[in-house]
Amino acid sequence: MTHRFSLVVHGGAGTILRSKMTAEKEAAYHEGLKTALQAGYAVLEKGGSAVDAVVEAVCALEDNPLFNAGRGAVFTSEGKHEMDAAVMEGTQRNVGAVAGICGPRNPVRLAREVLEHSEHVFFGADAALKLAQKAGLPFEDAAYFHTDARWNALQETLKLRSQGLESDDPARRHGTVGAVACDVNGQVAAATSTGGMTAKAPGRIGDTPVIGAGTFADNATCAVSATGHGEVFIRYCAAHEISARMRHAGQSLADAANHVVMEDLGKNDGSGGLIAVDGAGNVVMPMNSEGMYRGVVTQEGRFETYIYSDETPA
Repeated sequence: MTHRFSLVVHGGAGTILRSKMTAEKEAAYHEGLKTALQAGYAVLEKGGSAVDAVVEAVCALEDNPLFNAGRGAVFTSEGKHEMDAAVMEGTQRNVGAVAGICGPRNPVRLAREVLEHSEHVFFGADAALKLAQKAGLPFEDAAYFHTDARWNALQETLKLRSQGLESDDPARRHGTVGAVACDVNGQVAAATSTGGMTAKAPGRIGDTPVIGAGTFADNATCAVSATGHGEVFIRYCAAHEISARMRHAGQSLADAANHVVMEDLGKNDGSGGLIAVDGAGNVVMPMNSEGMYRGVVTQEGRFETYIYSDETPA
C-alpha cells in the first residue's frame, strides 16, 4: 500500500529576536529552510526512503552558515567546535549517533555511517573521527566552520559571564537542525545535528545525539527531532515520551507532542520545540518559545516555511 509521504525540517528554536531581524535575513532563513525541504522532497517524490530524505535535508542545513550545525556551528567556551548528530529509522529502530566532533563536513553523514556500518550505535570524539576517515567522508579544516557571527556571539557571551551575567538571547542559548519524514511505504525516520550552545563547556553533550531525548523514530508511532534546552529534553526523555503516549495512552501525534512540549518541558525550563511525523504522514511542529525555524512539504508539493510562533506560511 502506498502511503502519503511528508517531510518536516527545523533550523532550531533559538530564533533571532524580532527586534533584531531584518527583511534580508528573514528572507535568507526562509530560503535556507526551503532548500532543505527541496533536498528531502527530491528523494521522497521518487519513492526514496525516509532515511535518505532526512539525511539530505539535514545536510542542506549543515551546509548553510545561518544554522547552528555543520558550517554554522557555534563555539565552545574555549573557542572550538564540538558537533553532535544522530539518525534513526523506524523500521527496526536502527540508530547512528556521534558527539563532540569537528572535521567531517556533514556530521549527519557520519551518524548515518554508524547506523549502517557499525555494530555499535554511538561514538564520541576521536573514535568517531577515525570512523569518518575510514569511511572516506569529506573533511574540512577549522576555517570552513568559522563564521564571524558565531565568533562574535562567543565573545559577547564571555564578556557577559565575566560580569556575572548570562545572555537572554535564545539564538545563543540553543540552536539545532533536524528533519523527520514519512515515505511512501509508511516508514519514518529522524535526523538531528547541532553545534550545541554558545560558550558551552568543552565536552558537553546535549539532547541531539541522545536517542529518546532529541531524536527518535518508530514506525508504530512517530519520528521526532527536537531543539531547545537540551539538558531538560534529556531529563524528560522528550522524543520518546511522545511515542510512549501514542503507544500506551492511545493519544494522537498532536496531543502527545503538545503535552510534552507545553507541560513536561515548558513548565520545567525546557524552552524549545520539536517536529514530528507519524506513519500516516501527519505532521506537528509545537513549540513553547517565541519561534522556531521550520518548514513542511507533503506529496502535494506545497512548501511552507515559518520562523515565529504566530506566523503564517511564507
